[in-house]
Amino acid sequence: MSPTFSQAHWRFLVVDEVVGSTIVNFLLNAGIAWFLFRSAHSVPLWGWSSIAADTLSTAFVLPLLTALLATWVVRWQVHRGVLPKIPAAELRSTVWRRRPDYQRGVLLGLVSMAGVAVTLIALLAWLGPTQLSRTHFIWFKASFAAGVGALVTPLLGWWALLDASRR
Repeated sequence: MSPTFSQAHWRFLVVDEVVGSTIVNFLLNAGIAWFLFRSAHSVPLWGWSSIAADTLSTAFVLPLLTALLATWVVRWQVHRGVLPKIPAAELRSTVWRRRPDYQRGVLLGLVSMAGVAVTLIALLAWLGPTQLSRTHFIWFKASFAAGVGALVTPLLGWWALLDASRR
């Protein structure tokens, strides 16, 4: 293992950022789906209150909120000594690393919308049903959010660690 990627960093990325975010995003989004659609018998694929609209908004909002939250949590962990800094000699300055956390979240949100959500919606439109029962939609939304979270959270967490290490 290189000095940049210590055992503590490995645990942080795998346990906190992948496993933890998957569980939290699944449970949180199941609750959100239930709350928003609790009175609906089914959720249509298209429309303002639909599978497509919810999937697109989740794909954007989840990375944005994760970027803001992860940056705050990682700074706190580094400041308290819970998570070690990346050694200064290993930090390379790049334009991307100097971007504010919300810009990172917006960029990953747009990429997630365009790459993941649009593809999934297109597949549903081509292969899938025109609606889902409330229960199936809750499972769909929770699983989708867990998957997006597992993809973007480690990257956002690592960028936050690099940023916190620079301070």
